[in-house]
Amino acid sequence: MKKKLPVLIVNGPNLNMLGVREQAIYGKSTLRDLENLCKKTAKELGLAVDCLQSNLEGELVNWIQGARKTHSAIIINAGGYSHTSVAIHDALILSELPVFEVHISNIYAREAFRHTSLLSRAAKGVLCGFGIQGYSLALQAVANLLQTTTSIKRKR
Repeated sequence: MKKKLPVLIVNGPNLNMLGVREQAIYGKSTLRDLENLCKKTAKELGLAVDCLQSNLEGELVNWIQGARKTHSAIIINAGGYSHTSVAIHDALILSELPVFEVHISNIYAREAFRHTSLLSRAAKGVLCGFGIQGYSLALQAVANLLQTTTSIKRKR
């Protein structure tokens, strides 16, 4: 059986400030807590994860482009870039990988400018408002997708 490639988890600007930033919206969990949750969930699902965070748009684009050959899927919370970055959208499309977009808060219950994500069109699914548990849900979706894809390929 072919070894599964890891899932790339990309976090954008200000997510390094989780646990400090607006706890009423984002909760008390830190980025380290989020990454530990992702690693634990991935292990339970038979997956591996690589977790990266940057406040720099170009760095996010570079990681997404690089994932094309090294990862099986991308889970992304691009923070504020979700609402502004055509470059990240285009990199996600270029990756040709399944993408799941995650937002810790419910972006539709917040300011109007947060209601539109430029990344959603590149995503197979979008999870918002579940706190950091949204990442676990996204990993479950990735595992289901990869299992389905593998099953279909075996039947051919």
